[in-house]
Amino acid sequence: MEESRFIAGVPVDVTTGQIQVQRLLCPNAGMMTGPGTNTYLIGSRDLALIDPGPALPVHTEAIMRALAGRSLKWIFFTHTHGDHSPGTPALQALTGAQLIGLAPHADALYQDRSFRPDRLFVHDEQIPCDGFSIRLLHTPGHVSNHLCFLLEEDGMLFTGDHILQGTTPVILPPDGNMTDYMNSLEYLRTLPLRSLAPGHGEVMTEPEQMISTLVRHRQRREQKIVTALATLKSCVLDELVLLAYDDVPAHLIPWAKKTMLAHLYKLNDEGRARMIAAEQASQGGQSDAETIIWEAL
Repeated sequence: MEESRFIAGVPVDVTTGQIQVQRLLCPNAGMMTGPGTNTYLIGSRDLALIDPGPALPVHTEAIMRALAGRSLKWIFFTHTHGDHSPGTPALQALTGAQLIGLAPHADALYQDRSFRPDRLFVHDEQIPCDGFSIRLLHTPGHVSNHLCFLLEEDGMLFTGDHILQGTTPVILPPDGNMTDYMNSLEYLRTLPLRSLAPGHGEVMTEPEQMISTLVRHRQRREQKIVTALATLKSCVLDELVLLAYDDVPAHLIPWAKKTMLAHLYKLNDEGRARMIAAEQASQGGQSDAETIIWEAL
């Protein structure tokens, strides 16, 4: 990966076909965002934008400079986490662009509650733009309102946090769901994709290989959780995660525990694991999920 291609505020051409695509990196690099959140500008005259990023004036200003006098007509949102959508109000006030995405579920955590799409959008809906079209694909898993967007002319899929470059997304139950995530990956394998443009990281040009690698990784991790459960007999999350994620650095264990819980809910639904008891959630300030006792079946 060339570091020069990941300088915040500098537009980088990531075109892979006939429709121009630029990536603009937000200056919010971190443990969970990698180099930062990717904002994409699509088209040559009346533009579409994917993921405005967080509410950082410096990023909004960089987007307006990158427009270079062109019009921004459509703003698409892969999902409403704080690193993807809160920059919307400032950008819409400057451009009047249409807002396209799904509002967060009322009970979902870590969501940008300010986001309101212009209308109700549905899976597989096609949005005609200026010389190109973008198809909305509902891909729940990371969170329930996650969308990927397919630039149909070029087979470029904007994947948000559903598929990332160089890492795997955290699944955040109860709004995030591992069964939904795996089903969404299998659905994407049926599409004529030629490249993947993630919410964090570089564009990937071997979509089938990338998706297959993700599926295998989740399957291997799930089997490791089942094996760890069988070894421990019964356990709470804090005990299980140390065995099932013994290959993960300590600073990532809190996030690994969230994805592991999504795997456990999936295993419970499939009759391969079960919740057998729970202590009082108030003890030690622990959450309900942390006090559930799990065992393999």
